[in-house]
Amino acid sequence: MEPPGSADPDKDDLPLRANTNHILVKHYVLDLTVHLHSRLINGSIVLFLEPQPEADEAERRQDGATFQKADTTKETWMEFGAKEEDKEKICDSVDVQSSHLWETTSSSDFTLVLDCCDLDVSTVEEVDITSIPGIMDLLPESASVRSDILSGNPQSAFMENLLSMPSSQWQTKHRIFSLCSRAPCAENGGSMPFRRDLWSLQVRKRRVTSAHQFPRVIRVHYQTKACGRSLRWTKDQDNRLCVYTAGSPINNRALFPCQEPPVAMSTWQAAVRAPSECVVLMSGEEQAVPTKDGDTHFLVWNYYVTMPMPASTFMLAVGHWHRVPTETFPASETEVGKNLDCGNMAKPRPERGESSESRLVSRLGKSSHKTVKDFPLQTGSGEENTHSSSAFCHSSLEDEELSVTDYSAMLNDDTSCSHSDYPCRFTELTAWSQRVIPHRVFSPVCLLQKAQMSVLKLLPRCLAAAHAVLGVHPFPRLDVLIVPAGFSSLGMASPHIVFLSQSVLDTGSPASGGGSLSLCGSRICHEIAHSWFGLVIGARDWTEEWISEGFATCLEDTIWAQAQQLSSQERSEQFDLKALLRWRRLSDEMQNSKEELQILRPNMEKTGQVSESGSSTVKHALNPEKTFMQVHYLKGYFLLRFLASEVGEEEFINFLRMFVRKYHGHLILSQWLRERSAVWPQTRLVDEVKEEVIKWILFSRTHQGKGRKRKRLKPKTNFRELTAEQLVLLLELLLEEPQQSVASMHALHKIYKLHGQDAEVRHRWCELVVKHAFTQGYADVERFLVHNQAMGVYLYGELMLQEDPDQQALARRCLSAVEEEMDPSARRVVEEMIL
Repeated sequence: MEPPGSADPDKDDLPLRANTNHILVKHYVLDLTVHLHSRLINGSIVLFLEPQPEADEAERRQDGATFQKADTTKETWMEFGAKEEDKEKICDSVDVQSSHLWETTSSSDFTLVLDCCDLDVSTVEEVDITSIPGIMDLLPESASVRSDILSGNPQSAFMENLLSMPSSQWQTKHRIFSLCSRAPCAENGGSMPFRRDLWSLQVRKRRVTSAHQFPRVIRVHYQTKACGRSLRWTKDQDNRLCVYTAGSPINNRALFPCQEPPVAMSTWQAAVRAPSECVVLMSGEEQAVPTKDGDTHFLVWNYYVTMPMPASTFMLAVGHWHRVPTETFPASETEVGKNLDCGNMAKPRPERGESSESRLVSRLGKSSHKTVKDFPLQTGSGEENTHSSSAFCHSSLEDEELSVTDYSAMLNDDTSCSHSDYPCRFTELTAWSQRVIPHRVFSPVCLLQKAQMSVLKLLPRCLAAAHAVLGVHPFPRLDVLIVPAGFSSLGMASPHIVFLSQSVLDTGSPASGGGSLSLCGSRICHEIAHSWFGLVIGARDWTEEWISEGFATCLEDTIWAQAQQLSSQERSEQFDLKALLRWRRLSDEMQNSKEELQILRPNMEKTGQVSESGSSTVKHALNPEKTFMQVHYLKGYFLLRFLASEVGEEEFINFLRMFVRKYHGHLILSQWLRERSAVWPQTRLVDEVKEEVIKWILFSRTHQGKGRKRKRLKPKTNFRELTAEQLVLLLELLLEEPQQSVASMHALHKIYKLHGQDAEVRHRWCELVVKHAFTQGYADVERFLVHNQAMGVYLYGELMLQEDPDQQALARRCLSAVEEEMDPSARRVVEEMIL
C-alpha cells in the first residue's frame, strides 16, 4: 500500500484502499443533513461489517506494519531533502487527521480501512446493538440463534443471524438495521481510534488483532467539505442553490466513508434532511414521502435498496426541482418558459425571475409544490397521459405496435438466479410483463416545458423498447433529473435515477422538427441500457469500463430503433450511419490522445487482481483528459457490433437476453475493426450525405467573395432534407474542406436551421464557424459553450489554436461566464488550453 500523499490527486491512478479481503461492509445506514447555504452535509453513517475467511493473521500484521510506516512518512520525506519552505505544502497534500487515541494502538492491532477523502471525521464509535430492548425477539425463531446469542460474542452471533435472514424478510431486516443504527455506543471504550489520510480512513480497536474480533457495527460522525470532489455545489438553471453527486473519478468517498472496490457489494438505507422547499432524489426502490423533522424547517426523506450494489452507484441530488407535469403546456405557459430563458448569458433580475417562476408554477395547477409532497408516479397504466399527435414519439404506447417479446420460455427454463439472496425482479412474474416501470422527470422551472416535450414524452417509449429487447427491468422505478449546466457528461445512470444534461433536450424550435429528438432519445436509451449492463451486471475491475459503456452504446442503437419502430432496412441504415460517425470519432481520438489512455484493459493480464488485503488502483482514473475521452465507449461498441455482424443481429440479442438472465447480480471480467470500416460508407443514408457535400462544395466555390450580398444568400441548388445524424456527417465532411465561402456558411445555417438542431449538430456547426472565422456565427459558439458545457471542452482548444484575437477573447469570455458552475475537471482542462 502506498504511503499517504503518494498519489497525485489530479494526474495519477486512483487508489482503492479498502481491505475488502479482510472485512466487508454489508449494509450502510446514513443519517445526513444538507446545508445548501453552507455547502456542507453533516451527520453519521453506520456500517454493518462481516469478516472474511481470507483474513489470516500474517496479512493483517503485514498491513499493520505498512500503516506504521505510513505514520512516519512525513518525517521520512523531511529527512531525505525536502526544503524547509516545502514542508507546509507537503503536510497539506498529505491531509492527515487522527484521533488522540490513535497513538495508543499498535501495528499488531487489526485495521479497518475505508476509502475516504475530503471529509472531516469527528468520532468513530463502536455500537452496542445488544443493548436495544427486545431486539432479540425480532430475529427468526431458532434454537441455534438463542444459544449463540448467549455465547461469548453475542454481537457477532446476532449479526450473523441478521445477515443470513432470507430476502423474503427484507422489511424486517431493514427495520432491525434501522433500530441498530440508533443504538448507543458501547460502554467502556466505545470511542475508537481512527486516522484519516488523503485517500483512506483507518479504524482500530485496541488489542483487537483479527477481523473476527473487530466490532461488527461502527458509527462514524463526520461532515463533508465544500471542496469535496464527490459533490457539486452549484446553482441550477433557475439560479437556485443545489447539490448533486458528481460520480467518477473518485465516486462517493468524499460523501461518506465506504468500500469503493466493486466487489464490496452492499445494501443501504438513508435518511436525508433538507430544507422544506427542496426535493431530495436518490437511489432508492420506492419513492420517498417526506416527513417533518420536528419543529425545524427541514423535511426528512427516506430511501433504501435491497439489491447489493457497489457504493459507487449511490446517487443523490438536492435542489429546488419541480416534477415535470404530464399535462400539455398552454400557449401562455410557453411564453413564460421563453421569458425564463436559461440561455441568456446575463442572469435575470431577481424580481423578474421570481415573478416568472411563480406564474409558471401557478399555471401548472397544483402540480409543482403539491406534487413535490405527494409524488404520484407515472406508471405504465398512465401512458394515456402522453398523447400528442405531433410526432411518433409523443403518441401513446397503445396507439403503436411496439413488438412485445414472448419471455415465457425464459421463465420456464432451467436457468436460475445464481447471485446472493435478495428480492430479485427476475423471479417475479409481474415484473416480466411490466413493459413500462413507474417513472418521473424533474427539472428546474425554466426547463419544464422542454423536459416535457422531449424526456417525458420519450421515456415510456424507450422503457417499453428496452423491455422488448432485454426483458424484465432490473429496477422497479426510475426518476430522471435535468441537472445544472455544469454537469460534465450527457448522462449518468444509477439504480432508480438518471441524471441528464440539458444539452439533450429538444431545442424547442418549431423549425427543428422531430429530428431534434434523436439525441435525447438515444441518450435516454443509453442510460436505460445501463440498468442491465453497468448496474445489475457490472465490471469486477473498474479499468474495464468498456464492459458497461460498450454494451450501453451498442444497445442504445437497438433500443432507440425499437422505440422508433423502424423497418429492417431503416434500422440497418441508421446503424451503419451511426457506426460511420463513431468510427470517425474513434479514429480522430486515436490520433490525438495518449496511447496509454486508449487501452481497454490497461492492467493487461493483471486485470481483476488485487493485493492480499484487497486494495488496488484504477489506472489513469484521475487523469482529467480521460474524463472527456470516448475510446472505451467506442472500442467496446465496435467489438460488440463485430460480434453481432458475425452471428446475426437476432441471435446476438437472444444471446444478450440469456447472458442477462444468467449473470444478473454478478460482477464480470472480459477475458477486428479496420476491415469493417469500409462497409459502413456504402449505405443509402451516407450516399445521400455525400451527394449533398458535393453540392455544397460547388456552391461555395461559385460564391466566393459574394456572401455579403443578400440576393446571393438564397442558393438555386435544391438541397435534400437530412436527419440529425446525416447533418452531423455532412458538417464533419465539410470540416475537411480547406475553404467555405461566407455565402455558403450563411446558406448552411439558414437551410438546415442549425440554431434549432440538437447539440451534436450544433457542435459540428460551431467547429465549422471557428475553422473559417465566420464572425456572424460567433454568437452560436458562445451560446454553445455556455449551455452545453459537457460537450464544449475541446472547442475552447480550437478557438485558441486559430490564434485569432477575437476567437481567443470569445473563449476567455465564455470561461469567465461559466467557471463558477463548471465541472472542476473540465475547468482544469480548459484553463490549461487558455491560460
